[in-house]
Amino acid sequence: MTLNHSIFSRLVPVAVVVAGGLSGCSSERQPLAAAPAIVRNVSVLPVQRADVPDLLEAVGTVRAAQTSQLASQMTGNIVEIRVHEGDRVQRGQVLAVIDDAQPRAALDRATAAENAAGQELAASDSDLALAQSTLKRYQNLYDKKSVSPQEFDEVKARYQAALAHRDMTQAGQAQAKAALAQAHTSFSYTRIVAPFDGLITEKKADPGTLASPGLPILAIEGLGHFRLEATVNENDLRFVRMGQQVPVVVHALQDPELKGKVTQIVPAADPGSRSFLVKIELPADTQLRSGLFGRAQFSRGQRSSFVIPRTAVVERGQLQGVYVLDQNKVADLRYVTLGKTSGPGVEVLAGLQEGERFVAQPGELDLNGKRIEAQ
Repeated sequence: MTLNHSIFSRLVPVAVVVAGGLSGCSSERQPLAAAPAIVRNVSVLPVQRADVPDLLEAVGTVRAAQTSQLASQMTGNIVEIRVHEGDRVQRGQVLAVIDDAQPRAALDRATAAENAAGQELAASDSDLALAQSTLKRYQNLYDKKSVSPQEFDEVKARYQAALAHRDMTQAGQAQAKAALAQAHTSFSYTRIVAPFDGLITEKKADPGTLASPGLPILAIEGLGHFRLEATVNENDLRFVRMGQQVPVVVHALQDPELKGKVTQIVPAADPGSRSFLVKIELPADTQLRSGLFGRAQFSRGQRSSFVIPRTAVVERGQLQGVYVLDQNKVADLRYVTLGKTSGPGVEVLAGLQEGERFVAQPGELDLNGKRIEAQ
């Protein structure tokens, strides 16, 4: 309507000038400016200051509370990877397999050796039992002078030899058991398993790749437990406390507003940015994922600022404006910079002056260039 009014105001003088030229009148008439249209019963308010929360906003990234880089504990070729990125897995589930030919052969040998040691121990126990029984019988005969000291000493020597052999085979079996346990452990290294229930976030190797200790094969993160890792400037760290409950906004969520709790303040500052890392525990939410952008808000008290009703704001594409009245009560759409929203009000950072009057609830009306009569 402003554009139509502007075109109209330019067309009128042209029409008057042409008419005057044709009539040949000696005196010129000045064109009258069109009066602005009047809109009645409009709610108008003055721009005033109000106390608003002074919030420190700390931006950061959502991270899983549990993360792990899964690597092999042995050197060998990867023969199978059983998961893909995005798969949910359970604790103990086999995720990847390393070539197990050599560990399996070693396990078979250790199993056979442990079985043989067990059989040898059983035989030595039987020999010892027989030698012990014989010694007891000869002890009775010796006490009755029925056998010579030489015969008794020979039986006693055989018992002591059987006892020593049993002790040796017992030690051998213990060594065989230890070797078998080590073989089982080495064989277990051929299976990469999930350390906890979680989500596979990255696959860093493929079958045929040579795995070795320290080189990650898969990355996994836990489900349901996330935190926001945000940075706070050294000058604002005094507003952050352990255990503090803070509002957190993660815009990627369907319900972006969360309640967080400060669980850790890393004591060392980043020397480049002079900022501290603050870890904020987030409530369980199945939509949370590592890497999401988030904002935490810490209270710094109150401050004075211009506040207007949110209903006064007019959207024009990516811009926001407010209808401001001039001295003649004519509305002009003025673009403003908005701050924080609190309840029904919104903070205005730039674009308005104290005492100016504005339309509080324009709705869908185009009031630009119109004279406003307040309620």
